[in-house]
Amino acid sequence: MKILKVIAIIALVVLVGIQFVPTEPNQNDVTPQTDFMLVNEVPIAIQNQLKVSCYDCHSNNTNYPWYNKVQPVAWFLENHIKEGKSELNFNEWKNYSDRKKNSKLRSIIKQIENGEMPMDSYTLIHKGAKLDSLAKNEIINYMNNLKIKN
Repeated sequence: MKILKVIAIIALVVLVGIQFVPTEPNQNDVTPQTDFMLVNEVPIAIQNQLKVSCYDCHSNNTNYPWYNKVQPVAWFLENHIKEGKSELNFNEWKNYSDRKKNSKLRSIIKQIENGEMPMDSYTLIHKGAKLDSLAKNEIINYMNNLKIKN
């Protein structure tokens, strides 16, 4: 019984201690001129859906939930956002080559069709981010029309 008490105290001290380890917030007040929405003529409905469903993980400005202040959740979110931005950063769209843009468009379409994006772990908490069939079709059609012809 004494060993369990020691383990519990150590775990509590570690849990409290890690609360003081900061994370780098992914927030920026300025939308760069290279942003997907500024480079393309994106219909308002699609703009709104992309911002709600994609931009938290795939841009330089995340709208953080309240629980981002709690470790180790903040580390998980920070890692998830860095990974998402390494795959696709909508704020850097204009800087991508035509070949890379086409590749990203194909990937977006495929992942939406397969229900891989937005991720279930995201839509579990962010209900508005879940894409219904109409939103999926609108985004897929729009992305198909953006593909650059070689």
